[in-house]
Amino acid sequence: MTKRNKIIYWIATLWLALGMLSTGIVQLLKMKEETDFIINLGYPVYILKILGIWKILGVIALLVPKFPLLKEWVYAGFFFAMSGAIFSHIASGNTIKEIAPPLLLLVLTMISWYFRPAERKVILVKK
Repeated sequence: MTKRNKIIYWIATLWLALGMLSTGIVQLLKMKEETDFIINLGYPVYILKILGIWKILGVIALLVPKFPLLKEWVYAGFFFAMSGAIFSHIASGNTIKEIAPPLLLLVLTMISWYFRPAERKVILVKK
């Protein structure tokens, strides 16, 4: 892995982790603005606790060394959560102001996944 790719990976991964951790905490705390937001999207409030817990656990799994298969699941979960958030905002008629945060986290997820080091990848063995 080149030094450039390693820098890109860590910048994207740390920003992704910060974004997911902060939104996960806000969701777990069920802050009024977040609660109003989720109701506006048409989801029940209890989904905040589920999303918050999974985001925080995902950040931990993403940052700890080893466990490449678990990291693949984290990337998939972040991808599905953020693409779902984007489509929920679009379906609710929200503006780009509301769509931009999950879009940024989706882009960071893809960059982090693409530039991840070899030891963080699942190696498939052909039989």
